[in-house]
Amino acid sequence: MSESAADPSACDDSESLRMARRYLGRSVELTIDRPYGSTHPVHGFRYDANYGYVPGTAAPDGEELDGYYLGAIQPMRTAQGTCIAIVHRIGDDDDKLVVVPAGTQLDDAQIAAAVEFQEIPGRYEILRR
Repeated sequence: MSESAADPSACDDSESLRMARRYLGRSVELTIDRPYGSTHPVHGFRYDANYGYVPGTAAPDGEELDGYYLGAIQPMRTAQGTCIAIVHRIGDDDDKLVVVPAGTQLDDAQIAAAVEFQEIPGRYEILRR
């Protein structure tokens, strides 16, 4: 089960977490490279959310900063919304933004349920402002 932290600064800093914090509460555009319903090219699991990246960023893994776009159940190529949370992976410097359509609210349980296809319970925290 995920944990929520009211103050993201209380968590251990990682490079990707410092980067992701800048997006909390802001409008974000994602390029979706793993659309809803597609399968992972190596691991074969199904994407139950649109998943992509923030163009022009450079995360510690050498790729762009990743993000889930929650709230749309049709495959998309791009998505614009508000970053409401971060999926902070414990022991893995590869945090993910949680982006939703403007005005959408999701609680931690809803976020955890939406990302369970890829995230391992107990190995991440859901962080907010």
